[in-house]
Amino acid sequence: MSKYTRWLTKSVKEALKTRRVVVISGARQTGKTTLAKQVLAKNSVFRPLDKKVFLDAAKNDPAGFVQNKSGTMVIDEIQKVKDLIPEIKYVVDNNNRSGQYLLTGSADINALPEVSESMAGRIKNIRLRPLTIGEMLGRKPVFLDRAFSKEFPAQAKGYDKKTIFDLAFRGGFPEAVRLKTQKARKDWHKDYRDTLIKKDLKDVANIARQDTLKELIVIMASWSGKFMDITSICSALGLSKQTVTSYVNALEALFLFEKVAPWIKTAYDRVGRSHKIFATDTGFMTSVLGWKPDEVFLNVDRYGKLMETFIFQELSAQIDLDNIYSLYQYRDREKREIDFIIEREDGALLGVEVKSGHNVSKEDFAHQIWFRDNLVKDKRKYKGIVLYSGEDTLSFGEGLQAVPIAALWQE
Repeated sequence: MSKYTRWLTKSVKEALKTRRVVVISGARQTGKTTLAKQVLAKNSVFRPLDKKVFLDAAKNDPAGFVQNKSGTMVIDEIQKVKDLIPEIKYVVDNNNRSGQYLLTGSADINALPEVSESMAGRIKNIRLRPLTIGEMLGRKPVFLDRAFSKEFPAQAKGYDKKTIFDLAFRGGFPEAVRLKTQKARKDWHKDYRDTLIKKDLKDVANIARQDTLKELIVIMASWSGKFMDITSICSALGLSKQTVTSYVNALEALFLFEKVAPWIKTAYDRVGRSHKIFATDTGFMTSVLGWKPDEVFLNVDRYGKLMETFIFQELSAQIDLDNIYSLYQYRDREKREIDFIIEREDGALLGVEVKSGHNVSKEDFAHQIWFRDNLVKDKRKYKGIVLYSGEDTLSFGEGLQAVPIAALWQE
């Protein structure tokens, strides 16, 4: 991890200057601990709850454990002892010094049922995702600025369809990225899954049927990029809707999957209101599905799923860097669909369609053109792009562009 500079480093440092509590959350093995250590000052205290002596002390004397007279106290894997949260709240309610606590969590602490005390106004939440291609290459995150301004470079060379495919299959967990073979990465991802189910799951939910949860992970991975049908999943697993929903929520709390909300800011009554589900790492997704690269490369449906999930991961990481962007998707009852819609705080909209092939035509913009002309009040505020596996940036008129997928990490 030390060779990668995470895009969120600056955000964490700035947050510690202005907020009493900063939380870095994200899936296990994304590099939260390493990032926390990289931003620490010399007078900071580091207390990992993965270490038994700290875990025992936190459980037996939570109030004493969080005492912090100066500097920043880092508590790693805060979800392991939820009783620390109200004690931290008590401390910061009586001391408004910035940068008192830097917490890391492999589960969403806001989703933990035991955490009843509100930390509103005291806490800054920062989400750390698996590595992006830009972070692996040491590039700056400039895609969104360029997309809204239509100022992409004329070409993005060196990333043909096969190269992009291989990057997606590798995923972004630092330990898995370092492995040399697809088999080694597949084994790592499956061990990772088993560890989460056996050890980390108990931090967020009381789920006894671990075998069923393993089945659900496969099912949800197969639904990545789709509108999840809970009823179908209930039927496949033989469980009630309430039980399946609780299992799905647990997997989301562990950051394995994520929902993207529909864009519904319109009076059009045929707009869809379902959420899309995405796996948060394509390497993990392909491993638990047992996909083989050669087979997937020739399978249009699977390749499309892989590319859309890959683009979701790359876009989300850049959206997380700035509070001015929100991510949505669009589908209506007339089967018009836009893979992603990114809304800027000033109301400007960016539509993103994902195309796995290396050719683009005007027809690929049809749904975006309808959306712009019928649902966007100020058409000048809409930009539409089709991301494809070619290398040339091409204009299709009226704010529409075909853009190489590699533009996501090109400076």
